[in-house]
Amino acid sequence: MKQVYLILSALMLLCLAPMPYGYFQLVRFVAMIVFGLMAYRYFTIKKSFAAWVFVILAVLFQPIYKIVLGRGIWNVVDVIVAVFLIALYVVERWLEQKGSVGYQPLPPTEQPEQIDNKFEFRLEGMLGPKELIYVASEEDRALTELIERQPDLFEGWGKMIGFHIVYLPLLMKRLQDKEVIRYRAPYLAEAEIGRTAIDNDYLLQYLEHPSDRGKIKQGFIRTEDIHRGSGGKDKSINRFYPLSSKSSEPIADQLHRIGKQISIEKNEHERLLESRDSYDDWGNYEVHNADDRFNSQISEENTDDLIEEVKERIAKLRQRGISQYILEQLIHPDDRLSRLVITKDYRIVLPDYQNMEIKMEPIVKAVYLLFLNHPEGITFKSLPGYREELADIYTKLRPTGMSDRAMQSIEDVTNPLLNSINEKCARIRGAFVGQFDDHLARHYYIDGRRGEAKKIALPRELVIWE
Repeated sequence: MKQVYLILSALMLLCLAPMPYGYFQLVRFVAMIVFGLMAYRYFTIKKSFAAWVFVILAVLFQPIYKIVLGRGIWNVVDVIVAVFLIALYVVERWLEQKGSVGYQPLPPTEQPEQIDNKFEFRLEGMLGPKELIYVASEEDRALTELIERQPDLFEGWGKMIGFHIVYLPLLMKRLQDKEVIRYRAPYLAEAEIGRTAIDNDYLLQYLEHPSDRGKIKQGFIRTEDIHRGSGGKDKSINRFYPLSSKSSEPIADQLHRIGKQISIEKNEHERLLESRDSYDDWGNYEVHNADDRFNSQISEENTDDLIEEVKERIAKLRQRGISQYILEQLIHPDDRLSRLVITKDYRIVLPDYQNMEIKMEPIVKAVYLLFLNHPEGITFKSLPGYREELADIYTKLRPTGMSDRAMQSIEDVTNPLLNSINEKCARIRGAFVGQFDDHLARHYYIDGRRGEAKKIALPRELVIWE
């Protein structure tokens, strides 16, 4: 984009010469496009003032409804804007060089010094396996300014080594979209949604051995493994990679060295895991029925089995450069479950989640209501015995009558040898997880372990039939 600054500057300065009318039209059109793109770019990186400057310039130069200023005034405007673009090019080039000075790749045969960089944390789970969290026990002002001013420098490096960089002070700024907070905590009222400050030393409070804090100055941590601690609870092993602006080694070289070290450690860890004897609980188990295909979400969260139409929405709301574990700690103080109301016209409403309505297709909703009627759960092998009840529920949802297609759908969904029931359960789960996080949604959809009855875990005192 910086090269475009110079090209557009040259085009504007040429407007001072006697050029054909078509040339001025071309410059107006090019300027409108470029300024529009620049405005969008600055909006995306939260620089509103610069963004509005380019919005104004795009409007000024647009060729559709021309702003008549006269040739003399336009010449002055062209010169001012050209000088402004050249100055912007110089400033951005200087900032870029300042943030990436002295990059000299390490020789491929050179191995980074192996140090003991493992620290034990009292976390209930792992951080994201593809996250590098910046932590600091003391301030390195020059480094934090560089991260805040040029986050793309670190994010680009993170992508190169397959990690997402999380800078905690900017965490809540990325949550300005209320839809993201609402997805994770649907119980929050409008007044409760506020900004929460978080410092770079946030994670250090979870160190298993507080004395380790003195060994951590500034740098990145990543979770490598989970093990059972002496107290019987799971502990996470996190590796720390120091980073400092005060080092004689340029920042770019430090990042390069950290990337190589992570690669070596990951390879060693993978070899260690491969060397352990491990057996698949299912081995070469042959799938014979729907229950064997059922993927329980109790032990792990996996969106692979969700229908395609909710995958994109979940990805949009769940990512946004946010550490899953840290965010859970910040905005999930409790499991605040909503009542589930089945209205007289069979709408599914969650009144304590801002009157959220969960929408499903009739046959999918009929399956959901069937399981809701049976808090003890239903095994898939016994589904044929519920065929008549499911048909009665469906006719209440569709009082106009039962079509041949609907009858076939009911036959299929109650046949334990077909996959239809799994597809309906996936759609039910998608209907809830598409609206709010699985942390809460798992209480509302149909789940259970293979070979056991599948049920809806929501306490029945929260279920209201109007």
